Amino acid sequence: MRGRDPERPDPVHRHQLVRVRGIGVGWAAPLVLLVAVAVADANTVGEFRMISWIVLVPGIAAALCGVWVTAAFTLLSVLTYVMVDSAWPHEYQSGLPDFILVAVGGLLATAACALRVRGERRMLHIRDVADTTRRAVLRPLPPGWGGLDHAGVYLAADAEARVGGDFYDIQPGPHGTRVLVGDVQGKGLGAVETAAALLGAFREAGYHEADLATVAERLEVRLTRHRTHTGALGRDEGDRFATAVLLGFPDEAPDAVDTVVFGHEPPLAVGPDGVRQLPVTGGLPLGMTELGTGPPPVRRLRLAPEETLLVVTDGVTEARDRQGCFYRHAEEVARAIAADPGAIAPRRLVALVREGTLRHCGGRLGDDTTVFAVRRPRVP
Repeated sequence: MRGRDPERPDPVHRHQLVRVRGIGVGWAAPLVLLVAVAVADANTVGEFRMISWIVLVPGIAAALCGVWVTAAFTLLSVLTYVMVDSAWPHEYQSGLPDFILVAVGGLLATAACALRVRGERRMLHIRDVADTTRRAVLRPLPPGWGGLDHAGVYLAADAEARVGGDFYDIQPGPHGTRVLVGDVQGKGLGAVETAAALLGAFREAGYHEADLATVAERLEVRLTRHRTHTGALGRDEGDRFATAVLLGFPDEAPDAVDTVVFGHEPPLAVGPDGVRQLPVTGGLPLGMTELGTGPPPVRRLRLAPEETLLVVTDGVTEARDRQGCFYRHAEEVARAIAADPGAIAPRRLVALVREGTLRHCGGRLGDDTTVFAVRRPRVP
């Protein structure tokens, strides 16, 4: 499977590949072939079989152009064939059978083009539905949302997918700003549905609850209820769980962050002096708390000025190269910070890890990938 790169053309927009400065030039290829066939037939004798080449013109148009353009090339092919074939009455003429072959081939090419365009429209509709689902699950976050500098990127392992089991969100509220980043076990619509359920619980609890530990408990309860509901519907999804990092930025402590880790890779604190992993215990993933002694504890940690918190999912930590070596994003971030301390900015940091992950695995992501960076803005 290959990761979705936003800079790559959408596969349902194939006609965009034959554009020059935004202007479609898909008609150029069949037109050049039509002219070349006519010229070749006019300058050769009977050994040149025009019918073998002119039937390709509508077929090429059907692959590159729209229905009406394909129909126009079908008509042009028929007219060109009749004119060239009858231009020299004393030479060999193909006659009616080949004329019918050109006409029927053009009609079939036009019908195939209509089916292709209909399929592309259907794919565009499906993509729009997927985009709407993504905006509902991963809602767009305004710049400075919750008083935080932030940046995030999501790459689906499936090249055609738009949303998966990774999730992140920021929820400002009267008790400070809360951040949730996580990864639902498994893939498919079931993982998307579970991520949506967790995000819905986080957006409510993160706003209303004063204690971050209560927010963590609400997330655990929501996942348990969700599994009970899907089980009652007869959907065998197993004991689906989710790893996550829950962060709280309290208003009363501008130099601190409250952290709860549910079996996830601990956040990295990236600052001008280097990279360090926050000293937090992993705990059990969401959906598995009953196996332990309760939700993971809340740890309040101090952050140095300008330190950025970096959270990634296992699409980054488990990315492998051709030799099977894992991607060590912390080491690459440390080298980049040493060369340019300005790279600690969330947007640059996310771009650095995203590009490094895709470069390391050659674009072949084995899992959905999320990179999220957040920090408090520096107060003069």
